[in-house]
Amino acid sequence: MTFQVPPLLLQKIDEVISHYPVSKRSASLPLLHLVQEHFGYVSEEATVWIADKLGLQPINILELVTFYPMFRQTPIGKNHIKICRTLSCALGGAHELCLHIRKNLGMDDHTHDAATSSDGTYTVEYVECLASCGTAPVMMINDDFYEGVSHTQADDLLQKYRSK
Repeated sequence: MTFQVPPLLLQKIDEVISHYPVSKRSASLPLLHLVQEHFGYVSEEATVWIADKLGLQPINILELVTFYPMFRQTPIGKNHIKICRTLSCALGGAHELCLHIRKNLGMDDHTHDAATSSDGTYTVEYVECLASCGTAPVMMINDDFYEGVSHTQADDLLQKYRSK
């Protein structure tokens, strides 16, 4: 299977690369962000394609994808739930909130890794600080931010996003 980059994305990629005339390698991170933003994750094919585009070896891109936690190598659910796990949120019940959400979605609750519901509707994962320590626990669903989330509020939010 050949990795297909839509023309508009290719135009953005070429524009980004033009900002790095001395070393195209410096465009690696911005290209990874663009590809993930468009496709939802960075596939093995995308890694090879980016390396080729920048005149690098695939390992040069793969080491970035595997080092930085913001890059995903597998698809995520339609709705991405990110629950803060740093100290304030942990003390405010983030772990219990995550367990509650995962249980309600029929997911394995014994892992701290990202997990996706069997129907592909939700991916739930812990993240570092979401910058609202005084309103713990906090979480995001896609780009929407929620503070002081109770189990009942989480249940309501799951229903709301299921219908979107």
